Amino acid sequence: MRILFASPEVAPFIKTGGLADVAGSLPPALAGLDGNDVRVILPLYSGINDDWRSQMTFVKYFYFQLSWRSCYCGLFELVRGGVTYYFVDNEAYFKRNGLYGHFDDGERFAYFSKAVIETPAQIGWSPDIIHCNDWQTALVPIYLIEGRTRLPELSATKVVYTIHNIEYQGRYGNSILTEVFGLDYNSYFNEGLLSYYNDVNLMKGAIMSSDFVTTVSPTYAEELQYAFYAHGLEGVVASQQHKIRGILNGIDMDVWDPSKDEKIPAKFTAEDFSGKWECKRKLQEQLGLDVNPNAVIIGSISRLVGHKGYDLITAAFDRIMANPEVQFVLLGTGEWSFEEFFRNAQSRYPGRVSANITYSAPLSSAIYAGADLFLMPSISEPCGLSQMIAMRYGTVPVVRLTGGLKDSVPAYNPDTDEGLGFTFGNINAEDMLSALDRALTVHQDTEAWARLMRREMTADFSWNKSAREYQSIYESLFI
Repeated sequence: MRILFASPEVAPFIKTGGLADVAGSLPPALAGLDGNDVRVILPLYSGINDDWRSQMTFVKYFYFQLSWRSCYCGLFELVRGGVTYYFVDNEAYFKRNGLYGHFDDGERFAYFSKAVIETPAQIGWSPDIIHCNDWQTALVPIYLIEGRTRLPELSATKVVYTIHNIEYQGRYGNSILTEVFGLDYNSYFNEGLLSYYNDVNLMKGAIMSSDFVTTVSPTYAEELQYAFYAHGLEGVVASQQHKIRGILNGIDMDVWDPSKDEKIPAKFTAEDFSGKWECKRKLQEQLGLDVNPNAVIIGSISRLVGHKGYDLITAAFDRIMANPEVQFVLLGTGEWSFEEFFRNAQSRYPGRVSANITYSAPLSSAIYAGADLFLMPSISEPCGLSQMIAMRYGTVPVVRLTGGLKDSVPAYNPDTDEGLGFTFGNINAEDMLSALDRALTVHQDTEAWARLMRREMTADFSWNKSAREYQSIYESLFI
């Protein structure tokens, strides 16, 4: 099949979060399946460095209409890992500091969505599937309604739309519809498409107009039928259940491999943990923690916001630290109140708490490799990749049963010696503490803990199964 994957960010070229990881891993997995021609399209941001730019080839430039504007579109190409990547060049929209958060983001990503529609005809290629992601590409299936009749290359094209996080929907006042998006008000502003409480809601429009909709875990697909998780779109999701499915994300098993990872102090395997203990010692030294092989290091890497469960952690923190063997390592930035809490905690627990209020890829790798437990008590987590990465490095997750955390971390059962981590269901600090206590108890049984680590490190979190599920969805649209 001919598949065009449209994403506002793609690793390793440019990244702000998990969407880039998905867009960087799923297309190569799809390209590995027989008969697929997979291409990816993304903006050419100024943040894409010269190392990547030097590998690009200029394809062509062309113009297209976006409302009253005649827009320049430059197209660059890079082939990597069996996938062709197209970079959309327009400095007026993409030569900015940061990818998102600009006053004209609606216009910027309307432009990108229109470029996705116009590009196949410009390169003489007819995609069977355009796979779009999140609100930034939600206008693609809307523009395709007209594009199918205007562009022969798109006459049979189907759209699959993936919701990575329903919290960010692309909601605007209805005056933007014609002037900025170039869409006829009477034709597109209706309850069956873009209208949402008299505003324009791009994600709603994509859900309604796409041929199939996926979310990034089966549990998240179920949760989105409820107001607590769906941020107002529960009715839309429920009405379209016939074409919605959750598929659990994977991770790149070659990138996240402690037996090969050059970023960590010592390599290790599921058969030989000696490198893991060296990584633990080095992490303690690096962060000024007491160097104690018997300490239990709890790691946490995330944005410091409420829906990641940091209210639970702060409420229970002193009780967590009441165990003298526990050390706590935090990496992340976010809400000021959480940042200040952990800075103060580091002062109150010298040698036992390390608060790193920043983002650091090398330090995140060091925490994954050197910690014993990984605490991720999210209130909502569409999929989550951190828990999978932690398990690859033998760091046992403690998670709340939501979204992809529920789907990827089966609970440890001491009676059957099965499971991959420690879980709790209620949004409650006491329940989180109970899960941590269970983990600390099992940690004292060195043989049981070693077996648990081996199961985690050898579990299959690759994209292979997920890619085949996406492939089956693509094929079903042509039956």
